Amino acid sequence: MLQRSPRRHPFRSRLSQERVETVVRVGEDDLKLFAVSFTAFFICFYTFLL
Repeated sequence: MLQRSPRRHPFRSRLSQERVETVVRVGEDDLKLFAVSFTAFFICFYTFLL
């Protein structure tokens, strides 16, 4: 709906028509954080059972 409307506001008229696609990438840091968080949760849960 807003895509086809004319750009009357000064801020909108300065923006380009093209949209930049963002690339979501799972990095090595994210995997390390997941592994550490999962291990910490497992250890805490296991110690509550003992």
